[in-house]
Amino acid sequence: MSFGSQIAWDDTILPFQLDRSDIRGRVARLDGVLDRVLAQHDYPPVIESLVAEMALLTALIGQTVKLRWKLSLQLHGNGPVRLIATDYFGPSAEGEPAQIRAYAGYDAERLGTDGDIFGQIGKGHFAILIDQGMGTTPYQGITPIAGGSLSACAETYFAQSEQIPTRFTLSHGRSTLPGGAKHWRAGGVMLQHMPKASPFAKEAGGESRPVAVHDLLDDEPEENWNRVNILLDTVEDLELIGPTVQPTDLLVRLFHEEVPRVFDGQTVNFGCTCSADRVRQSLSIYSAKDIGHLTTDEGIVTADCQFCGAHYEFDPKSVGFEAEKAVDGGD
Repeated sequence: MSFGSQIAWDDTILPFQLDRSDIRGRVARLDGVLDRVLAQHDYPPVIESLVAEMALLTALIGQTVKLRWKLSLQLHGNGPVRLIATDYFGPSAEGEPAQIRAYAGYDAERLGTDGDIFGQIGKGHFAILIDQGMGTTPYQGITPIAGGSLSACAETYFAQSEQIPTRFTLSHGRSTLPGGAKHWRAGGVMLQHMPKASPFAKEAGGESRPVAVHDLLDDEPEENWNRVNILLDTVEDLELIGPTVQPTDLLVRLFHEEVPRVFDGQTVNFGCTCSADRVRQSLSIYSAKDIGHLTTDEGIVTADCQFCGAHYEFDPKSVGFEAEKAVDGGD
């Protein structure tokens, strides 16, 4: 096998390919990024676990897209967990890090502390959104919440919306450092097999059904896919999370007979794109009357970023539709 340039593996996504099986994949490790994401809010353990898993999925999926700007994952539920939203911002230039941010909305009074974490999402949908920036039309793909995990939701999305067999194996954990500080680590592997068969799902008994791997692959590709997945099933949580097992060593241990080949890794940081100008723009749809309702007793309009916690304050006269119109010179 051949290796790309050696780099520090924390907060890194490593692309690879299994030449014998025609399968591509990613190994991701999140360390400081996850600490930064979760430090923005005092989430209960149940929410921290879901946000950690969603952030790891976002890192793996975001790095597979030839992204000019942003990929977003969103999960909307009708249970105690109402929303999990993550963003992956592609690197602004070659050699630059990508950026991740994440946020969760939940009903603390309804939130359980025991039992099935995923079950607290309830019914709803899982969405992947790709925004390539100004002058392009954003893409959105949606699938129902299903499968018992966030990973299963993502696998269902790729099978149904992209017709690509996809597998995720993820792990995350938290330790308490001296002094009480929390430290998070997460790691995972993503596999994808580009199907050579028809991209259209078959039907059983004339009725539609969820797309399965055998709908997308012929006999030989399916055999390869099954073999590689059996190998991935042998991975242990500590191998996924690290730091003692490097991603390259993990690939050799799991897939040495599949002839793994790796490419240069992509570093990732915590990052947020919020700014006073962006907040001002979001307020430009409101009338002066609406802005009045948003004004505090102190005579200011405030806004907080859900992702990074940044706090903004504005003069009511400087925001809203009328203020925007005045800046543009009116009609």
